[in-house]
Amino acid sequence: MSSEPQSPAPVDLGPFAIGGDHPLVLIAGPCVLETRDHALRHAEAIGAICARLGVPFVFKSSFDKANRTSIASYRGPGLDEGLRWLGDVRQATGHPVLTDVHEPPQAAPAAEVVDVLQIPAFLCRQTDLLSAATAGRPVQRQEGQFLSGADMRHPLQKLREAGSERVLLTERGNVFGFTDGSSSASPTSSRCAPSAPRSCSTARTSVQRPGGGAATTGGDRSLIAPLCRAAVAVGVDGLFLEVPPEDPDRAPSDGPNMLPLARLEPLLTALLALADGRPR
Repeated sequence: MSSEPQSPAPVDLGPFAIGGDHPLVLIAGPCVLETRDHALRHAEAIGAICARLGVPFVFKSSFDKANRTSIASYRGPGLDEGLRWLGDVRQATGHPVLTDVHEPPQAAPAAEVVDVLQIPAFLCRQTDLLSAATAGRPVQRQEGQFLSGADMRHPLQKLREAGSERVLLTERGNVFGFTDGSSSASPTSSRCAPSAPRSCSTARTSVQRPGGGAATTGGDRSLIAPLCRAAVAVGVDGLFLEVPPEDPDRAPSDGPNMLPLARLEPLLTALLALADGRPR
């Protein structure tokens, strides 16, 4: 009998499936919602690039960023207004939409609007939140910077026991001390075998330096491209990036970790060539 782990089932999002016929899916958008029109511009600009390259696209953004460095930092429009904007983006563009939830009561209303619920990395072990997130939508759970890949099997089991089978695990790097993060560029799914979900990788938070700015999170976007290449080379199903159409250094949240829009198409072109050469 073969000891090779079985391939996880694709996660169906309607227009396409993550881990399905496409070698790579892009999950991208602004870190936090600023205005309705701003979100629509992001979705249209990134979606146009993905359409040219044949890359399935999921729009992502947060209605609330609850883990800001400073209490004075912009957090977003809040649950009600933010979900209205995300619903408008979904209806106007046809792209699936992802957003994160921070508290159990947010899960049900978010699931009525978006296609994927995200569990933030710092909350990936919260039992009540994981249980609430099984609200009829796929769940993307980011790996906590404080956990090894193998330790992610425990939160995964919580999701499974609460009834969620459509799960994405996202590698987002680990912190080895001080403010620098590092990504192992290893598919999270391969370290949660034998019952493994599909895997994604985020170069955005892997280059993050929490509290590395004056009163904000710092980072080094020059490392985004090499980390993306490493993640694709080892077989991830999707990439999770933040890509603003405007100057990322003026973004109200996580600007140093964002990929400028002008760099997205060349990067995706190179990554697709790399992904096409992988065994399928």
